[in-house]
Amino acid sequence: MSYLLGSISSAILICRIFGLPDPRTSGSRNPGTTNVLRVGGKLAAAATLLGDVAKGIAPILIATELNAPPIVIVFCGLCAFLGHLYPIYFDFRGGKGVATAIGVALALHWPAGLLIVATWAGTLAITRTASKAALVSGVAAPIYFYLTTPSVLQDSYPPVIAIMSLLLIGSHHKNILNLYRGDEYRFEDSDKGNTGGLETPAEQKKPED
Repeated sequence: MSYLLGSISSAILICRIFGLPDPRTSGSRNPGTTNVLRVGGKLAAAATLLGDVAKGIAPILIATELNAPPIVIVFCGLCAFLGHLYPIYFDFRGGKGVATAIGVALALHWPAGLLIVATWAGTLAITRTASKAALVSGVAAPIYFYLTTPSVLQDSYPPVIAIMSLLLIGSHHKNILNLYRGDEYRFEDSDKGNTGGLETPAEQKKPED
């Protein structure tokens, strides 16, 4: 159930509701909050963000209400995250999982979740680059969980969060290449009419990001 819930693409649904272009064929062609911001503006992006965070929170709350053991609870979060990355409803081509991972972290252990949110927001404010914020907070997430979770949860939460972090970093492999080349999208670029290298001729022919 967690995987099926995670497979619901907030970006695609919000764009359909708002009458916007399909995020899989517009902008960076990634069905996530940042691309919805590019193609649809702040309101649509905020709705997408809330939807993606919520589908990370919901499975954790349901599993907790059912008195599932910690390892089952954290695996429900992992399955929701995998659903976002590889949605069964959309040919297993999903987003990069940042918002859903944040939802999972907040629901699992809110002190670690808040530290992750603060790291993401701080990095974004300094660099103005969403991928850098995602990568830095992804690396920090297992550390925060290891340092803040009670000892009884050390064998379940931090290892699974580390798996999620590796998957999140892997989902940003194209962004890492863009960062290496120096043409990754920055939020200032949209104000200047610059796509930050995300819509090069090669990428326009091949819908990948």
